[in-house]
Amino acid sequence: MTYIIGEIGQNHNGSVDLCKLLVDVAARPIKDTLFGNDLKQMDAVKLTKRDLSQELSSTQMKSLYNTPHSFGKTYGEHRDFLELNDEQHFEVYKYTKEKGLDFVETLCAIGCLSMLNLFTPDKLKVASRDLTNLPLLSALAETKIPIIVSTGMSGERELDLALETINKYHNNISILHCVSEYPTRYENVNLKTITYLKKQYPQYSIGYSDHTIGISTPIAAVAMGAEIIEKHITLDRNLKGTDQKGSLAIDGIYRMLRDIRNLDISMGDEKMEIVNSVESARNKLERSIATNKSLKKGSIITEKDIHLLSPGDGVKWIDKTNIVGKVLINDLPKDEIVYLKNIK
Repeated sequence: MTYIIGEIGQNHNGSVDLCKLLVDVAARPIKDTLFGNDLKQMDAVKLTKRDLSQELSSTQMKSLYNTPHSFGKTYGEHRDFLELNDEQHFEVYKYTKEKGLDFVETLCAIGCLSMLNLFTPDKLKVASRDLTNLPLLSALAETKIPIIVSTGMSGERELDLALETINKYHNNISILHCVSEYPTRYENVNLKTITYLKKQYPQYSIGYSDHTIGISTPIAAVAMGAEIIEKHITLDRNLKGTDQKGSLAIDGIYRMLRDIRNLDISMGDEKMEIVNSVESARNKLERSIATNKSLKKGSIITEKDIHLLSPGDGVKWIDKTNIVGKVLINDLPKDEIVYLKNIK
C-alpha cells in the first residue's frame, strides 16, 4: 500500500487553525462510489520548520519582498510571518495524531531540533536543498528517527554522500525522486528515475515527491513502483502564498487518493490467470461450438456442420474432438449450441 504524505509545508500561512483544517482534509474518508469500497485515507501530513537565524544571509533577510504573495515588507519578515513555533507544531502534531495520521516534519536547521523536546515526529524529512547539508543530516540521523530524503537538486554523488552520513547512525531511510522546479514541466519529470533508484538502492524504500500540476504524474509514479508519494495540499489554490498554485486543493486531493488506492488494489501479482470475477462475462460472451445447419437425430457431426457462437458455456473449438464424429441424440436446429448432453 502506497504511503501518501500531504505536504502542508507553509500553506497554513502562519495559522494553526488553517493548518488544522488541512489536516481535516487529509484525514477525510475516501470512498469509491462505483463499487462501494471504503478506501484508505492519507497516511501522513508534513510540516516544515525553519530556524531563521540559520536560514538566509543578512542581505537576503533585509531585501525588499514586494510581491502579491508577500507576508512582510522584507523577505525576512515574510519568512518570519509564515513560521509556526515549536509549541504550535506540537499542537498540530497532537491534532494530527487524533485524526489517525502520521506526522512528518521537515527540519531545515540544527536549531529546529529543539522541537524534539516536545514530541517525536513519526518521520523526519530532508528537503532537496539540504541533501548536501551533511552537518544537518548527521544531527537528524543521530535522533534515530526514520528519515526521508528528497533528491530534487542532486545527483548520485550527492545522494551517496547523504546516505553514507545517515548510515553512521541508522539505515531506516526512504529516498524520494524529485525535481525542484515549481511547477515541474512534464518533460523534466523522468519517472524512470524511480525504477533506477529501486535497482541501485534496493535496501531503501523508494518514492516520489511531486511538483507537477494535477494528479496523473503521482499516479503514474505508483505504477512505476513508488512506495511513497508526497504532494503539496491546500484548501484553495487561490490563497495567498507561493506554493498554493502548485498544490492540490480539496477535490484534487480526494481524486488522487481515490485513484492511488484503487491502483494499489489493481497491482496484483506477476502471474496470468482467469479470475473468478470474469466468469459471468466469459459464459455470456465467449464462443462455443454450434450448428451451422439443422441436424437430425442420429446424425454424425462433422467439422462442416459446426461453427462458433455465443454464449461461451459450451464446448470450445480447441476441444472440438469431443463433438466431431459423435452422434446427435436429438434434433438440433441451425445456430444452436451443441452441448455434451446432445451427443453420444
